[in-house]
Amino acid sequence: MKFATTVELKLSNGKYIPALGLGTIPSGDASDVKDQVITAIKAGYRHIDTAWFYGSEKYIGEALKEVFQQGIIKREDLFITTKVWPSFWHSPEKSLDISLKDLGLDYVDLFLQHWPVALHGDQNGQPAVPKNEDGSLKYDDDPVHGTKFIDTYHKLEDILENTTKTKSIGISNYSIPKLKQLLPKIKKHRPVVNQIELHPQLPQRDLVDYCESRGIVIVAYSPVGGPGAPVLEVPLIKELATKYDVSPNEIAEAYHILNGRVALSRSSNLSRIKTITRLPRITEDELEQLYQVGVKDPKRYTCDPWGYGLGFKYWKGDTLSTEFD
Repeated sequence: MKFATTVELKLSNGKYIPALGLGTIPSGDASDVKDQVITAIKAGYRHIDTAWFYGSEKYIGEALKEVFQQGIIKREDLFITTKVWPSFWHSPEKSLDISLKDLGLDYVDLFLQHWPVALHGDQNGQPAVPKNEDGSLKYDDDPVHGTKFIDTYHKLEDILENTTKTKSIGISNYSIPKLKQLLPKIKKHRPVVNQIELHPQLPQRDLVDYCESRGIVIVAYSPVGGPGAPVLEVPLIKELATKYDVSPNEIAEAYHILNGRVALSRSSNLSRIKTITRLPRITEDELEQLYQVGVKDPKRYTCDPWGYGLGFKYWKGDTLSTEFD
């Protein structure tokens, strides 16, 4: 059986991204991420996804230093992604510099705009989640009609154009309405990826098709639905896992990889990290059946307030959006 860790996808700029990545949002103590990264690299993972906001980058840096010093892998054989948080919208290069220092790297392979909004953070991006007296998020720009998020993307373009700190740039949590705002305003470098919540219960084919038709590779986060892995309880996922003699996690990942998308796997269980790397050859008909699960009963699991107003469907609590993808 083929391993998902051996699959790469070509980006619009000619570079390649490993189709299976390790997500590094801490589920508990952030220091645990160090062992998760080391375990993943030893298991064949070559793609590590992180962000300034996660608070785990210094532990990833410790892990990378260890695997480099031990000769387990070379820097050029890894694909590292980090992101600029919206409270740092005004200073993405400063955010990237902090990430690079914590990671112990000279460059990342991909630098993403984490969300297309502008939160009210100071010169150091603090507080990361600024709030008004009534508890609502404090913005520097209207989350629905504002354009400061485009300024942030332009600064990512400048970083790519004028420094060696990143090899590629992209976006995360962009809906079709936000893409329609951004794409006509791009100066030179289109985003190579859009990282979004995606799984059989939330297929979002309209957004996926919109991105792919414009050469933007989809990176699926929460492929098992986030905490508690609710997607793994889908009966069809279990049936296919039994049929192909793999874990339900591997079916959830294959759903993306066999469709030409990146899947970001995340687990605090080191044994599981080692054993969810196989790529079962699910048929086209079975892939379509998995898609239909979400068509019939769509469910979004990530509904953070900084996603309000972006125009995503099924976003609980969002009363700001007037246009949906």
